[in-house]
Amino acid sequence: MSDAIDRAVGLNAEDALYATRRLRPEFVDGAEQCRLSVMAPNDDQGLAPDVRLALAQRMAKLNGDAELQRDYQAQLAALQPSDALLTLAAGASDLAEPLATIARHTDLVTRQPMNATEQHIRLLEQAGLSNPQIVALSELIAFVNFQTRVAAGLRLLRSA
Repeated sequence: MSDAIDRAVGLNAEDALYATRRLRPEFVDGAEQCRLSVMAPNDDQGLAPDVRLALAQRMAKLNGDAELQRDYQAQLAALQPSDALLTLAAGASDLAEPLATIARHTDLVTRQPMNATEQHIRLLEQAGLSNPQIVALSELIAFVNFQTRVAAGLRLLRSA
């Protein structure tokens, strides 16, 4: 069965790389379980699904992953997001709070993770995010950036 990473790379059951991924089923299953728990958790901690998808689309764009960007854009569109979330997803920086702080933090961790400090967490708190929301945001950022890197690596392998 295909997962989100297979779909992002364009893999199907006939591809050798698809079969190679299944040599480590715990990684395939783990990545998909992680995706589900981050994108559609049972308790969203106040970080709504449309916000998560808008941020995922934004990160896919920052990472130059057109396929994942289109996928997240389609998922977001199905939720009929607000104009503010469409602006967030598109990569704009002129946003109202708390989205402006969330966007800056997401961009920083996506582009320059080594530059993120405790002070950046404090800025999220000052913008009104609770500790569970900050954890949920961190998990989202980690997963989407992981997903884009795995997809990029698999595309390289496929092209070799």
